[in-house]
Amino acid sequence: MSQIEESIEVAVPVGSAYRSWSEWTAFPEFMSGVERVEPISADAVHWVAKVDGIQREFDAEITERTPGERIAWRSVGGAEQSGVVTFHALDADRTRVMLQLDHTPHGVVDVIGDRLGFVAHQVHRCLRDFKQHVEAVG
Repeated sequence: MSQIEESIEVAVPVGSAYRSWSEWTAFPEFMSGVERVEPISADAVHWVAKVDGIQREFDAEITERTPGERIAWRSVGGAEQSGVVTFHALDADRTRVMLQLDHTPHGVVDVIGDRLGFVAHQVHRCLRDFKQHVEAVG
């Protein structure tokens, strides 16, 4: 299992950052490779992503949700991953978003890509793109 930790500072209040991250269907706007995220229930979402030309689908359940502070999840079937994103107010208009992701690569291509840091780079890029997204929508 690989563990990735990444954080970014965004120029919006903590509530805005949390609300933007909570809008699952908007993820394709800032997460490259994510084609769609569909709510299944209040505590579950279905992901469809294309990674290295391979389409992958999995369900994830929200295991913890503290409004304005944190969201934790784990996959249910499909890709093995879990994570937590936390939101820390730096001041009235700045927030640090911290993402911790645990995932298990499957197959030779996934293992090689993980060892070369492709997953960590993808997480970094997603947070950078989230920053642009959340700052644009406020």
